[in-house]
Amino acid sequence: MADTTITRLQARRVWDSRGHPTVEAEVHLACGAMGRAIAPAGASRGAWEAVDLRDGGPRFGGLDVLQAVAHVEGPIAKALRGRDAAAQAEIDGELARLDGSPRFAHLGGNATIAVSMAVLHAAAAAHGEPLWRYLAQGAPVRLPLPQIQIFGGGAHASRRIDVQDFMVVALGARSYGQALEMTAEVYRAAGSLMAAAGRLRGVADEGGYWPAFDSNEQALEMLTRAIEAAGFTPGDEVGIALDVAASQFGAKGHYRLALDRWERDRDGMIELLLGWIDRYPIVSVEDPLAEDDALGMMAFTRAAGNRVQVVGDDFLVTRADRVEAAAREKTCNAALIKPNQAGTVTAAKAALEAAKQAGFGTIVSARSGETEDVTITHLAVGWDAGQLKVGSFSRSERMAKWNEGLRIEAALGRSARFAGKAALRHAG
Repeated sequence: MADTTITRLQARRVWDSRGHPTVEAEVHLACGAMGRAIAPAGASRGAWEAVDLRDGGPRFGGLDVLQAVAHVEGPIAKALRGRDAAAQAEIDGELARLDGSPRFAHLGGNATIAVSMAVLHAAAAAHGEPLWRYLAQGAPVRLPLPQIQIFGGGAHASRRIDVQDFMVVALGARSYGQALEMTAEVYRAAGSLMAAAGRLRGVADEGGYWPAFDSNEQALEMLTRAIEAAGFTPGDEVGIALDVAASQFGAKGHYRLALDRWERDRDGMIELLLGWIDRYPIVSVEDPLAEDDALGMMAFTRAAGNRVQVVGDDFLVTRADRVEAAAREKTCNAALIKPNQAGTVTAAKAALEAAKQAGFGTIVSARSGETEDVTITHLAVGWDAGQLKVGSFSRSERMAKWNEGLRIEAALGRSARFAGKAALRHAG
């Protein structure tokens, strides 16, 4: 047996896909194995998620992470040296104890998630296994159904449109690789249609097209046309998934869509979304109401949960207690799992297991500020999450993760199973 005792921790400031500083951690073991991971960062952040510790001051707009790096090489390294990297839950429990706050406000969630994921990688390396296989521990796994952004909006595109993500889901795909092929065709068709209409303005943070639409609904119209132009039947072979990210334009039951010059209460917001579901091939809606609007989430799930997957992101922030409450109150039927929201791998897995226990759909997700780190692809497979949301079908920090899935599919060979559209959760 390899000696998985932690002997050394290192950290450094590296750079994410927006050119912002972030934290990379390395964990070295007595057997010579090493694990490395990088913390992502979100632009659209839930009020209850782990704190992304930044230095403030004039450097890099206040976004430097030297304090978080120092925490890794100081108190975290001191606490973890000599511990067993194979005891992930104990390691993560020590990180939570050392910080002592509910949201890792002292050490920084960016420091703790980088370390937590690096420990996981080191333990897998010591066992001579790819991370997904180490996580699965012999249990059956599936390649996840991708949700892939075509148009970016909200906080990811300077609010050019209010809705944050217009994505596609390859409902007719029979394999992970085929799902990517189908999405590539839709992405290409969307770009051609946008260029021909004179509405293409580059790409947003996650690689989706940055559009010049006259209304939010126009994006749905264009995306449906793109699915058809790619040769697919909307709603049958390819569906639409939305991340409304309603907390970005709504609070206390009141919502304002700036592009549409539209203001309504929660009932009006629900009516708008239900109308879109009636008119377009929408199969999943994330954060349809704001994070402080549990009544709105409950009403929307009651009205639409037997037709579409209703996903909690800002509303749940990858916290098991909030997932359990959502299951009791029926405020959604699927959970987005973002490890850096939780601060540790163990806490993220607890949220995912709570969601599965409730019969929810589960989607492992990247953030808008990403890197070449591919950990989440392995988590989606090894935890058998069923769905994966990485961003768009462009930019290397996104494609690294989609391509890693292809490698895992190839490694599984004939035993590869694809979650497919059955992974989508419709309560009813």
